[in-house]
Amino acid sequence: MNRAMLKQYTKLVEFLGLTLGPSYELTLHDINGKTSSIVAIVNGSISGRDLNSPPTSMALKAVEDNAAGKDYRINYTGLTNSGKVLRSSTYYIKDSGGHLAGMLCINFDDSKFQAFTSQLFQLIHPDNYVENNIAIRSDILEPDMEGGETEHFNDSVTSAAYGVVQDVLNEDGIPVDRLTQTEKIRIVSQLEQRGVFRLKGAVEHVSKALQSSPASIYRYLTKVREEGEAK
Repeated sequence: MNRAMLKQYTKLVEFLGLTLGPSYELTLHDINGKTSSIVAIVNGSISGRDLNSPPTSMALKAVEDNAAGKDYRINYTGLTNSGKVLRSSTYYIKDSGGHLAGMLCINFDDSKFQAFTSQLFQLIHPDNYVENNIAIRSDILEPDMEGGETEHFNDSVTSAAYGVVQDVLNEDGIPVDRLTQTEKIRIVSQLEQRGVFRLKGAVEHVSKALQSSPASIYRYLTKVREEGEAK
């Protein structure tokens, strides 16, 4: 974002934080070329993040895809490192040429309202009505209304990289110690598509997660990028 946009949206984050209150976390991401960084955050304790926290895999993918022609994304599920479920929405900030310049994200923690609702119904129905009809199950995540994946909020580059690697490994269903070189290259390709290697130090973290040397990951990544340029 240019200086004027950055100033304008930083003030907007501050305004929305004061207006919506402590149950809402607001973050402003500045897209600078191929990287994304948090430049303003209000109520970061909700997700456990601060200005030094890395972007989520979903944010990285939005940068990679230039937001895929969308103006915003609303009411998808966010999950913090502590397991707290959030209701999340993102507004894509674009420059005059239609290119992604930033993201304004709102994450709503409605856990205390759910608890209040359950207590109120228990007063009205002092039996198992709540458990059978309206209780919120913490082990079930609400699906993204647009059919996408859950957004995981990470407080470090390590957790961000490991989180995406684990997602890919779970999709393939192959233990990391049984991966062949071809399978590792395919995983590196998927991580590249998700923008993981935009994170500083990602190669080192990916190498540990895949039980490979950093040199091998660099070699796989070079191969993936060369094949991509040849297409």
